[in-house]
Amino acid sequence: MVVLALDTSAAVTVALVGDGGERLARRESSERRRHAESLAPLLDEVLAETGTDRRDLGAVVAGTGPAPFTGLRVGLVTARALALALGIPVLGVCGLDAIAAQAVSDLGLTPGTEVFVATDARRREVYWARYRVVAHEGPHSTPVVETVAGPGVGAASTLADAAAGAVIVGEGAALYPDDLPPADDAPLVPDATVLARLALARRDAGVDQPTEPLYLRRPDVQEPAARKRATEATTEATDGARP
Repeated sequence: MVVLALDTSAAVTVALVGDGGERLARRESSERRRHAESLAPLLDEVLAETGTDRRDLGAVVAGTGPAPFTGLRVGLVTARALALALGIPVLGVCGLDAIAAQAVSDLGLTPGTEVFVATDARRREVYWARYRVVAHEGPHSTPVVETVAGPGVGAASTLADAAAGAVIVGEGAALYPDDLPPADDAPLVPDATVLARLALARRDAGVDQPTEPLYLRRPDVQEPAARKRATEATTEATDGARP
């Protein structure tokens, strides 16, 4: 079974992965404000490189964030629509989980080590979560990590205690190194290949993988409260004036 994985929580990353976790093709774009325009060509490229027909896909994996609303929505809507059209499962994986797992591989972290992942939430804030390494390599050649705290969102300047004693990784740490000093050569953003491997391992373990997005804070634009009719406003004003 071939799995297509994609993530638009930060940069755009796309990968095709075999059922054993082997990477077949991968593409990425660093464009942060043109997710919709970047994603479709990258999908076509990984399929063309491997000669894979969309009908041969067995599942679609999507990064669920946390991330700002607009960029994250592009990837999730694309993954859901493609899976629906093909009649295959769509599996959601938290991007912070993927960065933590990748850090274990990239940095050679051993079981028991704790990892603090911070990604860019803008407004001088970061999305964060803390993990403990369970195994350096598990099913599908993917490290096994467990969540210790989070996910959450907050100012980098307030998270020193939450990150204390952990290996700090992620783009949020790179942006605010005085508050969250990152490890050398640490991964910054989710890799679609790792997302796919985590999804396969969790599928085999029978873990539910919903695709609900992790926004973690309210959107900037809110629906205005319903305006009261003039008669209601007049009645309330009259009632309030009575002794």
